[in-house]
Amino acid sequence: MPTDEPENIPGAQKRRYFVGKVVSWFGYKLHLLVDALYELPVAFAVTKASASDVKEGHALIDRLAKERPALVERCEALLADKAYDDTKLIVKLWDEHRIKPVIDIRNQWRDGEETRVLAGKENIVYDSRGTVYCYCPRTNKRREMAYGGFEKDRETLKYRCPARHYGVACQGMGRCSAAGGVRVPLAEDRRIFTPLARSSYKWETTYRKRTAVERVNARLDEAFGFEKHFIRGLKKMRLRCGLALIVMLALVLWAGSGQSRESS
Repeated sequence: MPTDEPENIPGAQKRRYFVGKVVSWFGYKLHLLVDALYELPVAFAVTKASASDVKEGHALIDRLAKERPALVERCEALLADKAYDDTKLIVKLWDEHRIKPVIDIRNQWRDGEETRVLAGKENIVYDSRGTVYCYCPRTNKRREMAYGGFEKDRETLKYRCPARHYGVACQGMGRCSAAGGVRVPLAEDRRIFTPLARSSYKWETTYRKRTAVERVNARLDEAFGFEKHFIRGLKKMRLRCGLALIVMLALVLWAGSGQSRESS
């Protein structure tokens, strides 16, 4: 699906966020990749309702990287809900394309497990959403560690001692292995630890950009009539979806051309 390059749009920004979304209608799914900045479709696929969301997500990324590599290179993060929670997809986004995965996570830990010990740090633990905690060596009180950023060259997330960062009194600071902070490698758990830490404020604010795709979905349902459609057959549905997305892009190009309705 062609889109106008950012440098051709006045005031365009280099930072890009892509949003993955699945829209379901009777018997069909529309797998949609949307530019969160301009609220425009970037890539799509129409499948039967039984198709795997994760597999189609992989296919969309691969196809876009092959057909429009410039767009992928400018993408900073891909936002998606739990339907795309997949370790292989998370690894692919960062390792192959340097795209930060901002994908909601399902708790797949079993037997009521709440935390796991960080490798090599007996008093440092993390939960299923990547929040890192330290235990005081003297009182055994647990505190959430302060996120200190991502070290791209080391592929590690930095976490600071909460006592030093927040000015909290800690009786065991002198004996604590985390007093100087800790580095958590992404390799500790690639699904839980991502370049944009799940426990950070930026992860939350970035994830909220998913509202862009909801507005695109609303236009498809209401303005383009897919909410109450009578389309039968996968080929017909692909054609109708493709035409709707082309019209959506064409309207933006027309609006950016400066032409008035009378002249057009």
